[in-house]
Amino acid sequence: MSGLPSDLHDFEIYDLSLLIRRGDISPIDITKTQLARIAALDPKLRSFARVTPELAMQQAEQADKEIQAGGVRSPLHGIPLAVKDLFDTHGVVSAGGMPIHEQRVPTENATVVQRLQDAGSVMLGKLQMTEGAFAIHHPTIPDPVNPWGASHWCGASSSGCGVATAARLCYGTIGTDTGGSVRFPSAANNLTGLKTTYGTVSRSGVMELAASLDHVGPMARSARDVLLLLAVIGGHDTQRLLATIDEQRFADFLKGFKGLRIGVDESWNSDGVDPVIQHAIHQVENILAAAGGTIKSIKVPDTRNASSNWELHCGVQTAVAHERTYPGRAAEYGPALARLIEQGRELKAVDYERIIRDAQRLTREMDAVFAEADVILTPVQPYAAPTYEQLADLASDPEANRRLIQFTSPFNATGHPALSVPIGFTEHGLPIGGQLIGRKYQDDLLCMVGMVLQSHSDWHRQVPPGWA
Repeated sequence: MSGLPSDLHDFEIYDLSLLIRRGDISPIDITKTQLARIAALDPKLRSFARVTPELAMQQAEQADKEIQAGGVRSPLHGIPLAVKDLFDTHGVVSAGGMPIHEQRVPTENATVVQRLQDAGSVMLGKLQMTEGAFAIHHPTIPDPVNPWGASHWCGASSSGCGVATAARLCYGTIGTDTGGSVRFPSAANNLTGLKTTYGTVSRSGVMELAASLDHVGPMARSARDVLLLLAVIGGHDTQRLLATIDEQRFADFLKGFKGLRIGVDESWNSDGVDPVIQHAIHQVENILAAAGGTIKSIKVPDTRNASSNWELHCGVQTAVAHERTYPGRAAEYGPALARLIEQGRELKAVDYERIIRDAQRLTREMDAVFAEADVILTPVQPYAAPTYEQLADLASDPEANRRLIQFTSPFNATGHPALSVPIGFTEHGLPIGGQLIGRKYQDDLLCMVGMVLQSHSDWHRQVPPGWA
């Protein structure tokens, strides 16, 4: 491996795929390099729940043989990835961040994992997460460490996904988002992450938190890489997979980008939002306008009920998801997840019905907004990643907690796709995330707009200090 580029770990999936397909570099060497990096750095970062070196090398060797024989399965062929620990993986423990499931070994892959395997990717391991994909890690499981600042939040349930991808321990990952858990860790770790349109990516074999709010989504270092991952997990055929990596597709999109309507609700985007975040959003507006987009003033429907009621909405469905083990084994649950389930079990049916009706209202009203705009631009959250001390204070302040999720959770209720993209840094060097929201089933359009932004900026290329 002595002849390999010293910055091999920093390559994007797109560039690495081209090198693999040309025969310039072997999946075997790439995988060995990544496993060595994980062994050296992850004891400090704690992003992996478990590493699977034997499986990774077996898959890398198979990929190498197939590619040398001229059989390229997809742009992900030979690319080392990792997945969140709530995805079922054949023969590999899938615990969902819960000690209660630490001996659970599935006999089949989740559909998403199988699609990654069929595309020829290499699985490095399972990534750490909060308990059951709710807000907090189980008390016996240490939080992963944000490489951009150890005292700062690394994002919600897809925490290990964010940390591992940012620290260059894997080239991309698949997480889940129930209230912001792809978008929060993407924003906190300077990544691009997509909450897909509800129902477009299979949740079969994925541990459930809240059935109507859970979304599977890819996370990577660029919008182009997210698009490549989306093409695979969305189940598209091989011909489209290979076409996705074609530069011509993006060039054609750029020609048609002129006049694309970028909706901005200035009032919503500034409501309780730090000035540094507002400034970053304005910079994005300027970049997209200069690239040919049209910035259009819009009014986003009232989302306060959706964000205020998110925990109760989630709690009822979580209580159903855990009825086999809760309350029967309640003592083995952490306090946060147990509290969520108890809230769900206690909520009256009439109150839950009001929550459902409000979500339906918001969905209709958001659909109507897209008659005026093609894409909506918002922050991911009102401030950069908080410290853990600040995060603890949110638990005792419902309004502060609502504000944290005010830009993310409404779109779990409505099912619209939403892409988190890096849009700058605070004066202390913490990443800032912006959000692009689109019409249902236009996930690829969001990725393309993200690619336009990233072709005119370099925020997404910045590496956490000390982890290059």
